[in-house]
Amino acid sequence: MKFMLMLAHDAAAWDAQTAAEKERGLHGHMALIEELTSQGKRIDSRRLRPSSQAKTVRIKNGKPIAIDGPFSETKEVLGGYYVIECASMEEAVEWAKKIPPFGDPAHSCVEVRPIWEREDY
Repeated sequence: MKFMLMLAHDAAAWDAQTAAEKERGLHGHMALIEELTSQGKRIDSRRLRPSSQAKTVRIKNGKPIAIDGPFSETKEVLGGYYVIECASMEEAVEWAKKIPPFGDPAHSCVEVRPIWEREDY
């Protein structure tokens, strides 16, 4: 079963980190990618560009419009993701626990969500 691990963080807290702190965090992600790959669990993982470079498409007056940014109701924004193959939700959660936080750990989280497979429709 495939799972998406979505990494949310407080962008301001990430920006406030020193270069050394950011480098440590990125090295932690590289180590996790190597571990996932060596065990045949990693399908894909990417870091996303800042939310200031995002667009959101919404329906307004029955028509789709694009607006700048995600404009979420929280400080936390999606910063990256992993797509992994696991036998169960419990296994996927254990991998999610290994993901280093971006910025302030109090404002970082990982959402673990199963991905629909074609045969599930």
